[in-house]
Amino acid sequence: MIKRNGSQPSFKGAPDNFTGNVRVEPLFQAPGGVEFGGASVTFEPGARSAWHTHPCGQTLIVVSGLGWTQCWGEPKEEIRPGDVITCPPDKKHWHGATDTTAMTHFAIQASKNRKNVEWLEHVTDEQYRS
Repeated sequence: MIKRNGSQPSFKGAPDNFTGNVRVEPLFQAPGGVEFGGASVTFEPGARSAWHTHPCGQTLIVVSGLGWTQCWGEPKEEIRPGDVITCPPDKKHWHGATDTTAMTHFAIQASKNRKNVEWLEHVTDEQYRS
């Protein structure tokens, strides 16, 4: 089966879950009984996710631009094209573009009890810039 580019509409990241302009393009849902899927997510400069966790963890593959990611209680780290970021289950984190450069990554995560993310509070400007 081939899922053609453009066959699924993209959508704007919800303001409850993101700061700034974010575009989400669904890529796939696993066939059969396994619950996992992937999306391409583009963050404009200054845009980022809210703090969140994933019950089964998450893998990000940066495909363009320059971004930042941070796990709770750890330093913020720069991420670049080709970087693969693996976040363990239930680890509080955020990710997004730098303040001057857009960033796109593929996000892949599984679901547990039909839920793949737990959204938390927004990343403050102070946390983002630190």
